Amino acid sequence: MNKNIYLIVGLGNPGEEYEFTRHNIGFMSIDYYLHKNNLILTNNKFNGEFLKTSINDNDVIFAKPLTYMNLSGNFIRDIINFYKIDINNILVIYDDMNLDVCKLRLRNKGSAGGHNGIKSIINNLGTDEFKRLKIGIGKPKHNNIIDYVIGKFSKEELMQIDNIYPIVENIINDFISKDFTFLMNKYN
Repeated sequence: MNKNIYLIVGLGNPGEEYEFTRHNIGFMSIDYYLHKNNLILTNNKFNGEFLKTSINDNDVIFAKPLTYMNLSGNFIRDIINFYKIDINNILVIYDDMNLDVCKLRLRNKGSAGGHNGIKSIINNLGTDEFKRLKIGIGKPKHNNIIDYVIGKFSKEELMQIDNIYPIVENIINDFISKDFTFLMNKYN
């Protein structure tokens, strides 16, 4: 495996109808980072969009699966196999209903917790030991979870999210250059 390539993946669903929905906070985080750093996803392969670039002498791939959430693992499996990426160098960014809106939590392993995108990744990689950045979207006030996660953020929530993007950017930069235990202690 290649210890010098990092993969930063934001989870979400492709298509205009899913823009700014709770389930797309991973996509939104990747988009913010790319925009802030004048980068553009230029490759379309493996059923996803990605960019391979260099940050502080490390090769880094930023990616968004276009498989829809429930099949995210297919894209991640294919890209890590193609580029021979070490599983320790993968960071998956996604929404978590068990965290309050905009609460951030870094984890180095764990179950899917009911998240179908993470379940797909675990099934495709054959392990739950990959690093994640969970971004809280809060719980629905009703029981319709699907409508909630594919529902759009309110204006107030979008303003809160704007405040966490710089922290997410710092986490990504630190992920590339620092020990993950250090990151968890710093940001959790």
